[in-house]
Amino acid sequence: MKAALKELNLNIVEMTDENATLDGGDVLFTGQEFFVGLSKRTNQKGAEILADCFKDYAVSTVPVLEGLHLKSFCSMGGPGLILIGSSEHAQKTLKIMQQMSDHRYDKLTLPDDLAANCLYMNLPNKGHVLLHPTAEEFPESVTVFEKLKDHMLIPVSNMEKAKLDGALTCCSVLITKRADI
Repeated sequence: MKAALKELNLNIVEMTDENATLDGGDVLFTGQEFFVGLSKRTNQKGAEILADCFKDYAVSTVPVLEGLHLKSFCSMGGPGLILIGSSEHAQKTLKIMQQMSDHRYDKLTLPDDLAANCLYMNLPNKGHVLLHPTAEEFPESVTVFEKLKDHMLIPVSNMEKAKLDGALTCCSVLITKRADI
């Protein structure tokens, strides 16, 4: 992964503090700020290193008391739109995020927490694109995604990734491609 990122001439920051942990599944970038879930895979030191790397953005931590990490029940569905699961802990986490933020976000609540793990992309010539779990996995949540009329909705099965605690967001790296790359 490091070699691929270097090839793209991206700035790479390595965490050298052996006590710091930071899982990408705990890092939610809204386009305005970062929320970092403190979970079994991410600690305060890891969140502080992220904050040091992105000084132009607010970085707020939220406790993840249930689920593997923050994106197990929360992700971005578009500019200013948070996809969130309906469980009590997911809704409590969203409330904490809203209290910490100076920004206001719309929310789309999904019946299944794990269905909220989606990938949003704004692609040239395609517009708003959302990769989301399939109807086979979460039929009730897929009907909620259909409310996103201005999105190109692409169902992607997570069944095999889930066997290893994987999901759409943690098995992906989204990079904004500059014209000179």
